[in-house]
Amino acid sequence: MSLPEQSTTEAVAVAPKGPQIILTGDRPTGPLHLGHYVGSLRNRVEYQHQFKQFIMLADSQALTDNMDDTNKVHRNVVEVALDYLAVGIDPAKSTILIQSQIPELAELTFYYLNMVTVARLERNPTVKTEIALRGFERDIPAGFLTYPASQAADISAFKATLVPVGEDQIPMIEQTNEIVRRFNRIADKEILVECKALVPDIGRLPGIDGKAKMSKSLGNTINLGASAAEITAAVKKLYTDPLHLRVEDPGHLEGNVAFIYLDAFDPEKDQLEEMKAHYVRGGLGDSIVKKRLEAVLQEMLAPIRARREELAKDKGYIMQILKEGTMRAREVAAQTADEVKAALGLSYF
Repeated sequence: MSLPEQSTTEAVAVAPKGPQIILTGDRPTGPLHLGHYVGSLRNRVEYQHQFKQFIMLADSQALTDNMDDTNKVHRNVVEVALDYLAVGIDPAKSTILIQSQIPELAELTFYYLNMVTVARLERNPTVKTEIALRGFERDIPAGFLTYPASQAADISAFKATLVPVGEDQIPMIEQTNEIVRRFNRIADKEILVECKALVPDIGRLPGIDGKAKMSKSLGNTINLGASAAEITAAVKKLYTDPLHLRVEDPGHLEGNVAFIYLDAFDPEKDQLEEMKAHYVRGGLGDSIVKKRLEAVLQEMLAPIRARREELAKDKGYIMQILKEGTMRAREVAAQTADEVKAALGLSYF
């Protein structure tokens, strides 16, 4: 299956000439699912052949709203790394790192917090939305509120020029660039670089229940490591068209999760278009559509699951990959931190 062509949102910064650097990653709060695959993972496999790519397991950031269950974050670091390797991310081409093991990222966050106000953090649309989703109201963990500064540290530490994000995350990229520009003004030279949001054509994948977002917390996912039986059970529960009560009734494609998934994963586009036309004019049952989708998902996920199961037999190997990647990444972040401290007059010895 070929990847969709990528589009970039309106540039929020002009990426510097020369080799482009990508920073991307995930919060390790559970195994990855189809939403992650279509939104980021399969693109990362392609990016690693084109760009210098850093992929971060953002365990420190995950603690900002998981301090009541820190073990969930700890145990999922390896689980998410397994998903990375299973889908084809090559640690020889992509640097996979653990956020908490690079203290320079926390140090940069501390400096950047002096370059942004609480009011500006609270106005960030992404932060406001996430606060509402979690029901924090005014009981907002300080670490959660200051996430934009932390993300700015993550991005700027590696001097990333491209950051793959969904459209809802664009305000975070804008705020990163605000911090970068302010720091460079203070330093009176271009030490940090601005970045550009890279948004895929295929956006967020809905959950199997038809809700807007496939989410671990909502329990509406199909995990990348799902068994054949789990895939079958999930497809049976899939939300289709509630108005399509009889086979002969005309069906609707809008909001129909089965067809949204087929659009994302079915490689036989001509056949799929014929199926859509049949469904819309009537005479095609949902069971036939789901049968096609199940076949597509089973074929796609079987090799991923097999690779994942094989890799999971040697967790020591996974940890060695993470250690080596983190050490390489720390060298880069430490160099940036030294440049930042020197510009701030904090280099004494």
